[in-house]
Parts: sequence; structure tokens; C-alpha cells
Amino acid sequence: MRDISGERVEQAVESCAALLRTVADRDWTAVRAGRLDWHCRDTAHHVADDLAAYAGNLAGRARKKYVPFEIALQDGIDNADLIHIIETTGALLTATVRTTPPEVRAFHPYPFRSANREGFAAMGVAEVILHTHDIAEGLGVAYEPPSALPEFVLTRIFPEVQPGPDHWRTLLWATGRGDLPGREPVTEWRWQNNLVLSSERLTLQGVTPASAADLSVGGDGGFTWVVGGPYEGTREAAGMVLKAREAGVHRPEFGLFVLVREEDGLAVGGMGFHGAPDDEGRAEVGYDLVEGARGRGYASEALTALSDWALARDDVHTLQATVEAANLPSQAVATRAGYVRAPQEEQDLKEQDLDEQGSGGALQLYIRR
Repeated sequence: MRDISGERVEQAVESCAALLRTVADRDWTAVRAGRLDWHCRDTAHHVADDLAAYAGNLAGRARKKYVPFEIALQDGIDNADLIHIIETTGALLTATVRTTPPEVRAFHPYPFRSANREGFAAMGVAEVILHTHDIAEGLGVAYEPPSALPEFVLTRIFPEVQPGPDHWRTLLWATGRGDLPGREPVTEWRWQNNLVLSSERLTLQGVTPASAADLSVGGDGGFTWVVGGPYEGTREAAGMVLKAREAGVHRPEFGLFVLVREEDGLAVGGMGFHGAPDDEGRAEVGYDLVEGARGRGYASEALTALSDWALARDDVHTLQATVEAANLPSQAVATRAGYVRAPQEEQDLKEQDLDEQGSGGALQLYIRR
């Protein structure tokens, strides 16, 4: 999966500048930008501020706090100058994204306190195209970005949003700027960068819809894998992510994670949930490792980290793992992570359920808060 983050930032800024140049002779302080409280000039200024801030925080590897950046406009700066400032700050973010290693994360508050280069690029594209829409709406002109741009944003930082009739209308709806048939208006929203959890030797990196789509059709999902990866179970789990998103029930923190080795940045396996917890706080986990990475304790280490994170939440009470009775190594993974065999009555119910699905011979293990 080729990284297209820098390319998308560049395209977004080009799209913005092209629109703004058609209205550069207008008074941007005379009207509000769409539904915002800012006038159009302040909104354009805000776009430049955000592009510079994203570039600065990513380049500086901000860790514990978001570093604010504000561009002070000198007297005499006109609309044409402001367009050039947006292009310049856009170029800074593009260059930063293209030169930042994929494993680097920097601080951003929403919602899991960090983002990688793809996340910062997606936030930058969102700021550019959405606020260009706001300015265009305020000035009474039409604007629609290339469809690849809202798709990029939706599949990176709006993973929970069910796909709609087209990417642009869906993004406008998801950010409270438009309506979609059959859906309630959005009044509050936040984008979501992927969740990353850490263990002693690994990071568990949440898989975005874009990455899941690539994995499900035989790609690498944007990860560099050890020889033989990814394993088939990871590809199947990626397909489950896409089905949940299509159905509008995907919760990304209860999706798929790729296990990445800290020492060399190579992906060694996949792990995650079979869906969000039910009303009783139960969720099911699954995992696999590339064959060449087995026998080193990676799976147990990752399962311990994932289970600790989940059981610390108020909405999770019990985690379950269904393991084939003959798969002793997989049972050992769960046992080392603190899972125990379920009572016999639960085993019987699970076996009955599996028999109805045409499979069987499995054990049910669980861990509870």
C-alpha cells in the first residue's frame, strides 16, 4: 500500500488555492464563512495556522502537549498574499509528511492523544477542503474538491462513519455541514486518529478502513511485514472491519490491530476484537502471528496489553477467546495472558453455537474484570 499522504495534502492545497483565486478580489471580511462564526478572511487565516501547526508538531515529534502555532499577518497582507501563505504552509506540511518515518507519532488530543504522518495529513486535508467549502458558501460560489480527498479523510480519521452515496456529501454530513437521506443531522463531531497501544517489545497499531481495505485484497495495509505475513486471519479480520463499517456499526477501538515489533518496525501479526462489547460488557478477541514470528511470546505479550486496556474501560466486563481444542499453542497464548477455561455450561453453549455454524471442536476461554 503506497503512502499517498503528502500527495493528498498537496492536492487539497491546490484545490483550495484555485477556488480562492477566483474570489480574491472580493471582501473576505464582509461575510461569515458558511455556518462558522468567523468571516472568510479569518477562516483562510485559520487554515494557514493549522497547516503550520500540523507540520510543526509532526516535525518536532511533540509528545505530551500540542505545540500552538499562530501566523501573524502583517499590515498590507491582501487576499492574494493570504492564498500564497496557505500554499506555503501547505508545502511545509507536505514536505514534513513525506520525510517522516511511518512509525513516528506526535501529540494530538483527539481522541487517543497521538497521530502518525497519515493522521496529520488527513487532518490537514480536512481543514483545507472543509474550510474552503465554508468560504465558498459564504461568498456564494460553488466548490467541490476532487473525490479522492474526502475519501482519504473518511478512511483515515472518520473510521466510524458509514459510507454514504458519495464521499464529499458524506464528509459534509459527518462534520455538520450537510444532510444525508435517512440520517439524523450531525451537531457534534470529532475526527478519530487510530489507537496505538504499547507493550514491552511491540506496538499494537489500530487499522484504519483504508489499511483494512488494502489488507483484505492481498496488500500489506501500509505495514512492512516479516517474511510470510500477513497471515490469513489478519486478512479475514480486515474484511470484518470493512463489513462493520458498511453496516454503520464499526467502533475503531474495537477493531483490528497490527502488531509491530519495536526493534525493527516489522509487523508480525494481527489481533483485535470481533466487534464492540455487547450490553453485558462482553467482547471476543482473536489473534494470529506470522509463522516465522511464533514461539517468542509476542502474542501473549500483545494479548495482555490489549486485555488490560479493554478491561480498564467501563463498557467491558469480560473478554472471550474461542480456540480450537487441538490448537495447544493458541491456548497457551491465552493462558499466559491470564485467560482461563470457561465453566462447562458456557463451553456447552459455545459448542452448540459452533455446531449450528457447521464447525466445532473449540474451547472457550475468558478473562474478567
